[in-house]
Amino acid sequence: MGLIVKNEGEYEDLLGLWSDLESGLAVVLTHPDSVQEFAQRIHQYDRWLQDLLQQDTDVSLYLLFQLATKSPVGYSASHALVCAVLCDLIAAHLALPRAQRDSLVRAALTMNVAMTVLQDEMATQRGRPTREQQITINEHPTKGAQILESKGISDTLWLEVVRQHHQEDNSAQTLSQLPPQRRLAHILQVVDRYAAMISPRESREGQSAADSARNLIQGASEHSGAVGQALVQMVGFCPPGTFVQLEDGRVAIVTRRTPQANQPDVVVVIDAQGRLVRTPVRHATSGPGAGIASALLASAVRERINHHLVLQLGSTEA
Repeated sequence: MGLIVKNEGEYEDLLGLWSDLESGLAVVLTHPDSVQEFAQRIHQYDRWLQDLLQQDTDVSLYLLFQLATKSPVGYSASHALVCAVLCDLIAAHLALPRAQRDSLVRAALTMNVAMTVLQDEMATQRGRPTREQQITINEHPTKGAQILESKGISDTLWLEVVRQHHQEDNSAQTLSQLPPQRRLAHILQVVDRYAAMISPRESREGQSAADSARNLIQGASEHSGAVGQALVQMVGFCPPGTFVQLEDGRVAIVTRRTPQANQPDVVVVIDAQGRLVRTPVRHATSGPGAGIASALLASAVRERINHHLVLQLGSTEA
């Protein structure tokens, strides 16, 4: 069992740590030129991320998915953080060597350093990218690697993954047969797509995590499906912090993963009549009659949810 969120103070503290990490990362990505010891800062954020995940992965995912699906403001740093966490989990699942895991996670944190400001702007933009914006988008992998190099990053694998993270790989090779830089770039590309799908923008709502995961598993290439499957095995179809509709009409929020990717532990927050449940109820979706009917977008739930109470329930033993 992981961390028990005993009270609102502990919940606020944990949420504050993830928010601090996100805002610190935003400063570094938005103003790379003025950041001293850039590489050390990224290493520090990577360690911070690992420390938070090790305390309790489910609670961390819950807080992270809440942050990611709440608002498009500060999208770039939030997106980078979600991608880095998912890459860390996939690296563990695939038993990647430590050096490869480090290069992959740090590439995830910095892949959009050449378009951070534009990415934040576009998250609140209704129209399609302008011609100038499209040029910046097309050039950002190469320019990003150049910025990182100029900031003293000498890890060639990290630089290559950033440079290649939008290159399609349609070779017939399996994921394990790809050379390290292609394998890691491909993992990051799939994670990047998944995280982008679940995040809301002004121009469109996010997609549910379950729909996003299914799209990846049905990906065009064999290794795309392999990364999608690893992702689902690590976070489930409905990760902690996402909303689901149960077969009996109630709405719940996922609190913990279980060995069955489609049967997480949930806490019911809205009854079948659409009313807020004042005292949330813990529920196991593996039982008869009240499994998950569908995943829901965060925007579908208008009521203010008492997250520390939900996590308190979700953290106690059944």
